[in-house]
Amino acid sequence: MDKIVKWLFTAVCFLVVAESYAQDTVMADSVEQKAKPAKNRIKLDGFAAVVGDYLILDSDIEKTLIDLKNQGVSGEDVTHCGLLSKLMEDRLYAHQAVQDSILIPDDQIHAQSDRQIQGLVSQIGSMDKLLKFYKKESEQAFRQELYKINKLRMLSERMKAKIVEGIEITPEEVRQFFNKIPADERPVIGAELEIAQIVKKPKVSDEEKQKVIDKLNTIKADVEDNGASFNVKAILYSQDPGSKSQGGFYSMSRETPFVKEFKDVAFALQEGEISDPFETIFGYHIILLEKIRGQERDLRHIIISPEVPKEAMNKAKEELDTIRKHIMEGKYTFADAARNFSDQKETKFDGGQLRNPQTQGSKFEMTNLDPVLYNQVRNLKDNEISHPILEKGERGGPPTYKIMQITNRYDEHKANFAQDYMKIQELALREKQLKVIEDWIAEHVEETYISVSDANKDCEFANNWLKQ
Repeated sequence: MDKIVKWLFTAVCFLVVAESYAQDTVMADSVEQKAKPAKNRIKLDGFAAVVGDYLILDSDIEKTLIDLKNQGVSGEDVTHCGLLSKLMEDRLYAHQAVQDSILIPDDQIHAQSDRQIQGLVSQIGSMDKLLKFYKKESEQAFRQELYKINKLRMLSERMKAKIVEGIEITPEEVRQFFNKIPADERPVIGAELEIAQIVKKPKVSDEEKQKVIDKLNTIKADVEDNGASFNVKAILYSQDPGSKSQGGFYSMSRETPFVKEFKDVAFALQEGEISDPFETIFGYHIILLEKIRGQERDLRHIIISPEVPKEAMNKAKEELDTIRKHIMEGKYTFADAARNFSDQKETKFDGGQLRNPQTQGSKFEMTNLDPVLYNQVRNLKDNEISHPILEKGERGGPPTYKIMQITNRYDEHKANFAQDYMKIQELALREKQLKVIEDWIAEHVEETYISVSDANKDCEFANNWLKQ
């Protein structure tokens, strides 16, 4: 049980060498986490293992280890045998996905590659620099390798999701899981906070809004009537820092976490069509739909936010000063004030309570707090209300003011069933899923062609890769 709890709280990070292009980190949630290093292994060039139709080279493992070290992962946390076992497990998932006729559409794989390349080019500076960095002769060769990498990874993920699909945990199972943990082995929960806020958005005049709409319509007409480049227009005028340098380019699907209004417009356009200006919480947009690839959309967009007058900013700040004063005088509670006066619809109906995007719960562990949020609340005492805080708008959106309060503070403590139920439920569900995965791997190892090179046969695997 101690092993399970420690693993569930401190998983080791694996970075699959092929996925280093995408800079994706693969958590070592494999069943073989305790694989031990081989002793006196003789290093030989060639294959390390074969799983179904998938070949793993010794050089793949060594490159993976180098990539991990380059990213700051301690070599003590990762072993040659552990990496090999993780790579074999991923390929077992992918192999069975093919056997089960799980399909990943080519356009979905290409779209993922496009997103990865966009991110890498923006970091490195140009495609030429990217190819030189990864020692690739051409963009086509780079894309072909990315395609293979992403197809294997997506097949593996889809198969693993299918294995644990529909697994649920009952409250009684959660209680049994917790009661099985000896009192002296229960995990320590770090210090946590519950935070609430009241947000005021400065009011923008209809005149300022119309100026932005007119400007976007002018840009649209220049592209449609005069052949101007939408790409260049986005670089010149868009206020989205995430896409401006790429000419406003995004590749997206229905699952991409964009606001509903943006997705609705994007999926209503035909190839080559430019939308009329439309509004989201971030500002006003126009979209050029470049290509439809199944459920994927390649598009460019320009966002411009109306200018917020200084008078409107001052008024929003003054309103929050007044609300803060009235709360401190006892005229109403912070939660009631949030429900009545906050302009943030995501939090106002819950009394201004913030939700942790990772857990969907109300608690934020101090060590995992977003740096911006941490700096905003770190000096607040219990039930103290901050003075108005100016916050920049997301993706070029308009700025806002807010006041904040720490509504509850939880010191570091041993896990408590009532207080930490959500965390314990998550751990119990994960253990149940792991058991299902263990059984699945054990069954399919016996049914699948697997070969491990002589140089790696002295690895002590948790999974029966050697079929002994």
